[in-house]
Amino acid sequence: MPEEPNPFPDVWSLVPPGATDWLRELCGDGLTGFMPPAMPDAVWVLNAMYEHELGPHEASYDEYHRARLADGSTQPHVVGGIDLDAVSIVTGGGLGRARHPGPGWRRLRWAELARRTGDPIVPDGLMPSYRCFPSAKKAGSWPPNMLPPTEGSLDRETWHRLIATLTEHSPAGPATRCLAYYSPLTLGATDFDTPHVRAGRLGDAQLLYDQSDAGFSPSNLWPVDRSWLLCTDYDLWATKVAGSPTLIDALLNDSEIEAVRLPWAS
Repeated sequence: MPEEPNPFPDVWSLVPPGATDWLRELCGDGLTGFMPPAMPDAVWVLNAMYEHELGPHEASYDEYHRARLADGSTQPHVVGGIDLDAVSIVTGGGLGRARHPGPGWRRLRWAELARRTGDPIVPDGLMPSYRCFPSAKKAGSWPPNMLPPTEGSLDRETWHRLIATLTEHSPAGPATRCLAYYSPLTLGATDFDTPHVRAGRLGDAQLLYDQSDAGFSPSNLWPVDRSWLLCTDYDLWATKVAGSPTLIDALLNDSEIEAVRLPWAS
C-alpha cells in the first residue's frame, strides 16, 4: 500500500521568520527557546518522571553501563577519536519527546520525590533541570528503576493535557490561531539565523508533537492575540507558561499536570 501523506506541512504551514521579532524584543535570544516574563502571571509545568514497581537498584545507570563495558557486552562510545565514556557519565536522562514507558512503570511526582529525599522540588535560584534531586542520584547518575524527565520537550501526556487546558482558556477554543517556534537545536539545523515558525490551529496541536520534523515539542507556542505564551527550553525539564492569573490557577490546580511557581524565575 502507498504511504499516506503527512498532513503536518499543510495543517501547520511555515510562516515568515519575522513572526518571532516580538519575542526577541521581549525575551532576548531564542536559541534554546524564548523565555518569557510573567504575562502577567507564570507557572512552570514539570515534565513527567517515572518509577518501576520492582523497586530500587543498588547500581546506578553509570555503574551498570561500566559493568557492561568491562564484560564486553557493550562497546565504548567513541566520537572523533574521543572515548566519551572516559570523560562523561551515563545519567539515565534523555533528550526530546517522551511518553509513559509502559507496564510496570508509574508516574513519580516531583513533590513525592522531594518528600522522600528531602531535596526541594526545585532548588532556590535554579530552574527545573538535571541539577534537581541530587540526593536521588549516585555521583550524578540515576538508579535504573527511575526514568528522569527528558530535556527540551514536554512528555506526550503532559503536552496533550496542557493543550486541552490552553484550549479552554483561549479566545476561540480549538479554532484559536497559533504560532509555533522550534529552536534550531531541536531540528539539528545548521541555520541559526532564520527562525523556524509554523502557523495553525490550537485544535491541531497534536500534529506539532507527533508529526513535526523535530523530536521535540515546540520551543514556543502562542496564540495570535498573545494572551499566553509557553516556552520549553532545550536545556530544561519543564515548560514555562505565561498568561492570565485564571490560566495559571487552572494549571496549578489541575489533577494531571504537575506545576509549580518559581518566584525567582517568574
